Amino acid sequence: MDPAVWLAVIIAQLSGYFTGAYGGGNYTYEIKTIDVPVDHFSFTSDATFKLRYLINDTFAQGTGPDSPILFYAGNEGDIELFAQNTGFMWELAPKFRATLLFAEHRYYGHSLPFGNQSYESPKNLGYLTSEQALADYALLLRTLNSGNGTSRARPVIAFGGSYGGMLAAWFRIKYPHLVAGAIAASAPVRQFQDVTPCGIFNQILTSVYHTAYTPECTANIRHSWAVLQNYSTSADGLRVLNEKFHFCTNLTKATDVTDTFFDYLTDVYGNLAMINYPYESDFLAPVPAHPVREFCGRLAQNYTGAELLDHLESALTIYSNFDGKAKCLNINSSYDGSGIGDLGWDFQACTEMIMPMCSDGVHDMFPPKAWNLQEYSDKCFKKYGVRPRPHNALVNYGGEFLESSITNIVFSNGLLDPWSGGGVLRSTNAKIKIVLIPEGAHHIDLRASNPNDPETVTRARATHTQSIREWIDEYRKQKKVY
Repeated sequence: MDPAVWLAVIIAQLSGYFTGAYGGGNYTYEIKTIDVPVDHFSFTSDATFKLRYLINDTFAQGTGPDSPILFYAGNEGDIELFAQNTGFMWELAPKFRATLLFAEHRYYGHSLPFGNQSYESPKNLGYLTSEQALADYALLLRTLNSGNGTSRARPVIAFGGSYGGMLAAWFRIKYPHLVAGAIAASAPVRQFQDVTPCGIFNQILTSVYHTAYTPECTANIRHSWAVLQNYSTSADGLRVLNEKFHFCTNLTKATDVTDTFFDYLTDVYGNLAMINYPYESDFLAPVPAHPVREFCGRLAQNYTGAELLDHLESALTIYSNFDGKAKCLNINSSYDGSGIGDLGWDFQACTEMIMPMCSDGVHDMFPPKAWNLQEYSDKCFKKYGVRPRPHNALVNYGGEFLESSITNIVFSNGLLDPWSGGGVLRSTNAKIKIVLIPEGAHHIDLRASNPNDPETVTRARATHTQSIREWIDEYRKQKKVY
C-alpha cells in the first residue's frame, strides 16, 4: 500500500471515523440531514422534509478539484445498510483522497416526507418516484459542492447497485453537470416491457441453481409447487405443513400456501442467487459462502411427497436461519426488518418500476405464470389507487439505446445474477464501458475486497478504478464553468 494511503488510514482510525475498511463492515460516518422539497417540480408548494445522508471527510484533501466526492445514490432501504455493504467505495476513498457521501432515498429509512403518515394514502405516497429522488440528490450535491467565482466544484463520481445502480446511471444521464461519471453495478435499466422478455429473470435464476450442485436441485424445486399445493387442499395437509415448516403464523387456508408461501419461496430463491457470494455475508440475510450451492446440497437427490418437504424445509434454513437465531419461519418479513423497504418498492413497482416477470415451468423451475399487464394494473389500483405507467422509466431515461450523448458510465453485471438479463451487456457507444463478471452475483464488485473473490471480480474493480481516474482527469482539464 502507498505510504500516504496507509498514513491516511491510520489517521482515520485514530480519529474514530473509520474502522475495518479493508475487512468489510463497521464503517463510520457522520449522520446529517438536509431540507429538500417534497415536490421539486411544483412552484405552488414550499413544503419540505429532512433527507438523511451519511458523510465521511476523513480522507479528503481540502475542498478543491483534487479531492473528489464518491457519492452513493441510495436505493430502496435504510442508507446505513448500503453504506455498510459498499466496501469498494471505502477502499477507494484513501486512494483518491475523497469524501464519502451516501444519500438516503426518500420514503426509505428515516427520510419520510410525511413522517409516520408517509404510507397512509396514495396522496402522500405520490412523491415517491425516481425523478424526485434524483432531484433530492442534485440539490444535496449542489448545496454541499457548489463552486464559486474562483474555484470549481469538486468532481463527483456516482455509485449504486441494483436500483441504486439504475439511479447512479440515470443521475449521470439527467444531471451530467453534477456528476463526472457513474459506476452502475447490477443495474437492470432494461428490465422493462418491450425491451427484455419477461421470462429472462427466471431462466437465469434457474440456471444458477441447476449448475450449483446437481440438476436434481431444480427438479425438486419444480416438483415442490405441486406437492405444496396438494397439501394445501385439506385441513390435515395444512397441519402437516405447519408442523414441518414451523411458520410463525399458522397457515389456515389454501391461499396462504399458494399465494403467501409461494411468494416467499420465489423471493428466497431470487435472494439466494443475488447474494450467492463466495464468502459468508449478511446483506439480505445471514448466509454461508456459496449459499445456492449449500441450499442445493440438501436437495441433491430426487425426492417426493413428505420427504421432499422435509428436505425443502432443511434447505430453506440456509436463508431463514443460518445464524440459528430464528425460532420460527416468518414468511411475511421484509428484507430490512422495518417493513418500509418492501412497502416503498411495492408502490414503485405499481407506478414507474414495472418489470414484467413470467414463468413457464419448462425453461425455468417455477409454476407457469403469464405476464398480464391488465391484471397487474388492477391489483395495483385496488391496493394503492394508482395505475402503472409501464414505459415511464424508458421515456425519462432511455434504456433501449445508449446514444452517443450519454457518456462516462460503467455498467457491470455478474452473470450469476438473475438481474443481469435486464442489464446493459453490450453497447456501441465508446463512452460507455461494459464489465461482465462470469462468477459474479448481485453487485459483488461494490462489496469490500475478500480473499475469496474470483479474479474476474478483482479485474472489474480495477476497471472501475481506472475509469474513475480517467473521469476525474477529464473533469480537471475542463474549463471553469462557475
